[in-house]
Amino acid sequence: MKGPMRVYYDKEGDFLEISIGKPSKCIASELGNGIFLRKDEKSEEVKSIGILGFKKRSKGLKDIKLDIPVEVNFQQLVLKDLCEVLELK
Repeated sequence: MKGPMRVYYDKEGDFLEISIGKPSKCIASELGNGIFLRKDEKSEEVKSIGILGFKKRSKGLKDIKLDIPVEVNFQQLVLKDLCEVLELK
């Protein structure tokens, strides 16, 4: 998956979403524990990851470290790996 990366945070809802590529019609599913995966309706390509209760999961927004490679392939990410990247434990 290639394209621009977008990071959106809704302070009131405490929801973080990281998406890659052009927006498209998607179907969302919860992986568990407030982690959501959005896939393109037609191609089933993973388009974004959403985290509900994001601020509560971190010590504070200043403590978050994101080491994002040039290309991110959400298809190959495992929930555990995503949590390690976002330092959510």
